[in-house]
Amino acid sequence: MPIFSRLIYYAVRWAARKGLREEGDEAASSEGERAKEAARKTGIRGETYAYWYLRRQGYIFIARNFSPRSSKGELDMVGYDGPTLAFVEVRTRTLRGDGLSALPELSVTEGKQHVLVRTAVHFLAEWHVKECPVRFDVLAIDNAPGQAPVVRLHKDAFSPQM
Repeated sequence: MPIFSRLIYYAVRWAARKGLREEGDEAASSEGERAKEAARKTGIRGETYAYWYLRRQGYIFIARNFSPRSSKGELDMVGYDGPTLAFVEVRTRTLRGDGLSALPELSVTEGKQHVLVRTAVHFLAEWHVKECPVRFDVLAIDNAPGQAPVVRLHKDAFSPQM
């Protein structure tokens, strides 16, 4: 399976060699709906890129885009990295030409961390996961138009505090 994951990752990486946006996805801030749709598409492409990147790193995923029935929140990816169950939050940010874009990992605020931890608790209960070590990872993707994405994986990015 690692060979397959590696091949798919390289195919996805080749497709993203000029960025994660499609031609025509340029959205002006005054066109709110087009901007939201372009951001959503970029986020989906970023999650797909992250999935294959992490598969190449040896993660074995058991869920994607998990939303509990009883509360708000979403887990982008849930998978095992060895014996550890990792809840992965993917953040994709398109870099602007002026160079003033912030790091995507900084957008995982304390409030977002609280929602992720609460959602992870729901996941563990719904999926009847037995005792195992868990951690929260953040995968940040810098998307510069015309360039391949730059990926940073922060394992154990924050500790669950409720």
